[in-house]
Amino acid sequence: MEAGGGSRDVGLQQGFCCRELELEEYPDKYVIRSLDPNVPDQAFSVSRSDGDIKLLTACSTFFAGDAKSENPTKVSQIFGVVGILRLISGTYILVISSRKEVGTYLGFPVYSAMTMKFLSCSEAWRTSKEKRDEDYFMSLLRIVESTPGLYYSYESDLTLNLQRSCKLDEVRFSKPLWKQADPRYVWNKNLLEDLIEHKLDAFIIPFIQGSFQTTELILKDSPAKITLISRRCNRRLGTRMWRRGANLEGDTANFIETEQLLELEGFKFSFLQVRGSIPLLWEQIVDLSYKPRLQIIGHEETAKVVERHFNDLIQRYGTIIVLDLTDKHGDEGQLSSAFASEMEKLAHVRYVSFDFHYQCAKGKLENLKILYDEISEDVQKQGYFLINAEGVILQEQTGVARANCIDCLDRTNVTQCYLARKSLNSQLQRMGAFSSSDCITLYADIDEAFKMLWAEHGDEISLEYTGTLALKGDLVRYGRQTITGLIKDGITALSRYYLNNFQDGLRQDALDLISGRCDGPPSQLKDSLSYVPVASALIIGGLTVTSFSLNQAGRHPQHFLSSILLAGLAAGVMAAVKANGRQFCSRPRLCGLF
Repeated sequence: MEAGGGSRDVGLQQGFCCRELELEEYPDKYVIRSLDPNVPDQAFSVSRSDGDIKLLTACSTFFAGDAKSENPTKVSQIFGVVGILRLISGTYILVISSRKEVGTYLGFPVYSAMTMKFLSCSEAWRTSKEKRDEDYFMSLLRIVESTPGLYYSYESDLTLNLQRSCKLDEVRFSKPLWKQADPRYVWNKNLLEDLIEHKLDAFIIPFIQGSFQTTELILKDSPAKITLISRRCNRRLGTRMWRRGANLEGDTANFIETEQLLELEGFKFSFLQVRGSIPLLWEQIVDLSYKPRLQIIGHEETAKVVERHFNDLIQRYGTIIVLDLTDKHGDEGQLSSAFASEMEKLAHVRYVSFDFHYQCAKGKLENLKILYDEISEDVQKQGYFLINAEGVILQEQTGVARANCIDCLDRTNVTQCYLARKSLNSQLQRMGAFSSSDCITLYADIDEAFKMLWAEHGDEISLEYTGTLALKGDLVRYGRQTITGLIKDGITALSRYYLNNFQDGLRQDALDLISGRCDGPPSQLKDSLSYVPVASALIIGGLTVTSFSLNQAGRHPQHFLSSILLAGLAAGVMAAVKANGRQFCSRPRLCGLF
């Protein structure tokens, strides 16, 4: 649809989902029924023995609650069905047990899934091997239950940005939410297959994983709202060290579309940016080092992988500006150089290299102006999306900036925040809320709200990928590095080290399980053995005994030789652990790296 084209009542959906549900537990089945008056007479059951799903009709004796029918052993309220997962021993239903309303999107409420739980429909165990495997899978399901950053709406599809939503054809627009959704941003896509097969449209809610932040302001006596929504792609879902780079199809790790919405006087502005790992084949396997070595994987398909990635982006977004924020020395420098070499082959994509750590050292964020001055003409040409109160499209965004550092988290978030600020200034100037020389920095309340929006967004995205909050958060919040921020970053860095080395293998398996990415049947679990407890005991014990012996040697010189021997033994143990670091780290057991 061209600028100035037709109108649409943005967000008006025909296929509402059930907002309130009741879970009835029987000895032989679970029954989930709608309590939503807008979606009446909707219910289905799941057998607790074999996971068989049955649609219950309004005329069914069981559905009608006939006095002769059996009574449930437990009745509770739930707020949605996330999906159904089938494992060796049976079926597991994931439901929302508590939620929180976090704002609105296109006029409809948006909720965060605060707590979730699996309902088990298990068969009898067949073998001891299956029992061991299922025990492992249950530990993964417990991780899934606490997945952070899940958002959904019963009336509006969160997977589509405003521009795409406004350009839906009428036929698709009237369909249930899951049929409108962009599959790549539906976090529970793999879990919905059974519900789709049984045509349970009223219970099918597309979830996004990412971030949803909103703030309301007063601009020249007019209420305004800024919303920041990020959608994490499910095609290369994973943890920081176990999902790097791209796969052969060109899908990259930690690929996220971020939309900044401004609503003012009936007008809606949308500004899109994307981030994603460097689209080469590369890895960074944990080995107890603080910063494991990067390894670029030579492959005959590398050029095609890069081309596939950017062709896909161009098809979806238009022109692409690549902002590579990596260092230009060491392992990062080699990876950046390899990326630049591949980008030279793509004449239709602009590649800009900006060494963030060098240019913005010591918190000098004002140096981002150097980057912006280089790309400002292209960014302004790409523009933003604008629609008026009548639903008439006044302007479309014709391309996006694609930013990356190594993790696509901290440096990337700071840079995207800078570009979003520039776009917001332009939008407010267009509306007459600002003069041509005004910017949000001049208004303390607006500036503070904007900074907090992006800082919390960065924390949430980081939590999903690394298990910790973002680094450099104080640069976004305050525009400078603070002592408190430095201390917090140090603690966060240590936490990342621990999680990356000793927890993320398990967390990666949970993500692969939920997204259906297992290499083979679940019964084919790869053997894995963690020596962390033994290694930790040896190192800590050796250091303790050595310290005690050295202390005694200070008082009794005859203990000096034994202290030296113990110190040598402790050093030898530590060297052996370091040399075999990969064996001591938590590794995924279900899938390969690519």
